[in-house]
Amino acid sequence: MGFRNGFTRLFTGLVLLLGSMTTPALAAGLMTPANSSLPPLQIREQHVTVDVEDAYAITEVEQVFHNPNDQDLEAYYRFPVPERGTVAEFTVWIDGSPVIGEVLEKQQARQVYEQEKAAGREAGLTEKDSYKAFDVLVQPVRAGQDTRVRLVYMQPAFVDTGIGRYVYPLEEGGVDEKKLAFWTANESVEEHFSFTLNLRSGYPVDALRLPKHPQAQVQQLGPQQWQVKLDNRTAAASSEEGKNSANANFAPPTNNGQPANAATLDQDIVVYWRHQQNLSGSVDLVAYTPPGKDRGTFMLSITPGDDLPPITTGSDWVFVLDISGSMNAKLATLADGVSQALGKLRGGDRFRIVLFDDRAEELTNGFVDATPDSIRRYTQKVMQLQSRGGTNLFGGLSLALKPLDADRPTGIVLVTDGVANVGKTQQKDFIDLLESHDVRLFTFVMGNSSNRPMLTAMTDASNGFAISVSNSDDIAGQILNATAKLTHQAMNDVEIDIDGVRTTDLQPQLIGSIYHGRQIVLLGHYWGDGPANVTLRANVGGQDKQYKTRFDFPAIGGNNPELERLWAYATIQDMQREIDYFGEEKDLQQGITDLGLEYGLATNYTSMVVLRDELFEEYGMERRNAKRRDIEKLAKAQRQTNAPTSNRVDQAQPMYTSNRPSYSGGSGGGGGAFGIGALLPFLILLIGGGLRRNSDKSDNISCR
Repeated sequence: MGFRNGFTRLFTGLVLLLGSMTTPALAAGLMTPANSSLPPLQIREQHVTVDVEDAYAITEVEQVFHNPNDQDLEAYYRFPVPERGTVAEFTVWIDGSPVIGEVLEKQQARQVYEQEKAAGREAGLTEKDSYKAFDVLVQPVRAGQDTRVRLVYMQPAFVDTGIGRYVYPLEEGGVDEKKLAFWTANESVEEHFSFTLNLRSGYPVDALRLPKHPQAQVQQLGPQQWQVKLDNRTAAASSEEGKNSANANFAPPTNNGQPANAATLDQDIVVYWRHQQNLSGSVDLVAYTPPGKDRGTFMLSITPGDDLPPITTGSDWVFVLDISGSMNAKLATLADGVSQALGKLRGGDRFRIVLFDDRAEELTNGFVDATPDSIRRYTQKVMQLQSRGGTNLFGGLSLALKPLDADRPTGIVLVTDGVANVGKTQQKDFIDLLESHDVRLFTFVMGNSSNRPMLTAMTDASNGFAISVSNSDDIAGQILNATAKLTHQAMNDVEIDIDGVRTTDLQPQLIGSIYHGRQIVLLGHYWGDGPANVTLRANVGGQDKQYKTRFDFPAIGGNNPELERLWAYATIQDMQREIDYFGEEKDLQQGITDLGLEYGLATNYTSMVVLRDELFEEYGMERRNAKRRDIEKLAKAQRQTNAPTSNRVDQAQPMYTSNRPSYSGGSGGGGGAFGIGALLPFLILLIGGGLRRNSDKSDNISCR
């Protein structure tokens, strides 16, 4: 299946569409019933510390809640689930001392929490709300007093086309209608908000930036070490220009009664870092074996050298657009983005436009030739659209797949910010639908409240890819990344064999396709030490290829105990996908529960509960998570006493002889969040009308 270079221009318009959707979203914050007569609880402080190293990130969020009322209240805080993130620690300060929570089965954890609540004793609870959010409950927040809590979560940190990306999620998305009807969010940090990210890279990093937070303090501590700081107190003391900038997240609110330096939790913080150019393809290994154990856990990262040539075959495109109620404020920019996307098609290309809300309908009547007249006509129709109803995603995709031309390769472009809630909603139905058609699905996921697990599973089933887009992203960088993948061959039917050292429990179990610039990351278990022969097999453009290397697994230890949780959560996600596809199965539910209990993870079937320290024994709860967190904290402190080093293991026998794709283009032809300076005139030429019509959104292209 091939794609013209002309589709670079198509996707330029499409991603600009996404980038222009900067309507304020619901934020993370303290939830209050909409009809409450009491003043809401306040967020006095929020301090975020992120450590990115060894291909994963650890995020610590510490908050201070204040109760301004003359009666004790319960705090309910809702935090968007970061992509592939899992909670590893929930701590509440009780009598001035931190108490780390332990994991129980979900129903049991809720029962214990309610018992302690009824007794008037301090307790906390963190539940995973399906794919949407972590719900944090703390009680009592004493009248006129403060309560301090800490949430720690872990997630992989991938590098794509030489660009690393970390997102601290704060935008909730506004797609949960039941929540919107009942809750309002106090999203203001009244006194002190700070965000610190420490980057320790195995490879030289030559730049780091935050597209939507130019006020951030960025410091290079060494070739492989950087630090980022945001602080609302610092922002409050900055220049008037900085305080009033459209990009400033900490600008003083106007006439809302909040303190002048209050921070608002309504904008994701996105951090990009750029690896040095001309790095070779590589294989990196991080391993950990607990003292006295035979079984270790490893993370194997394969960064392919550039072996994916450009493709030139043409295709049809179908735009599937979400016009449900949650898109209401975005339809004007949606129309403008569609206009720009259609305008990038070449003569001979064809398109269809499918819309969905409660139902699905086609705006076009079959495929339409991309002539100037047809583009004008359908642009006008899109501009007249109005949002309505729910989200019948299945209906929209079904309609998009019906009148396809078997003689022309077809790509489906899905743009949605919501959750399927009308018609068929089960993952299995979507996968069966896509597997019955020879198409690729490319999904642009808007916001933090979408059903990312299902959308990702759908794109995997069609050998496409999904891209999560934040309003705080470098949209131009996303443009370049997406188009590079569409204009190059992909590695299909990827298989990896590891011989020598015994390895088991590999995640992911099925790799599928790898697109230009993407890494392959495997988590698994191993026994013993010694040499390993690694072979990667793939089909590229109809040709079978092999890539090989040989290296040694370590004999002992390692200093990355967090790998155990990362492996466990990857396995849990795999089990959850099976449940979503085949339905509830007791064995899989029990497997998820057992892994959650063993590794201290909040899942769909387990939750984390905090009690007064002396009550854990009374409830028969082992302090397993507290012990695990002690080990992890000590290991992190030890790692940070040394300078960052490379984890590359294939130097003696490189798997790839060519350089990895990079943001600069060149042989890789890729793109990323930084290599835009030279391309900026080209982009302006392509999208000039869109920039002029949305001058207030021009900061979407911000690499100056």
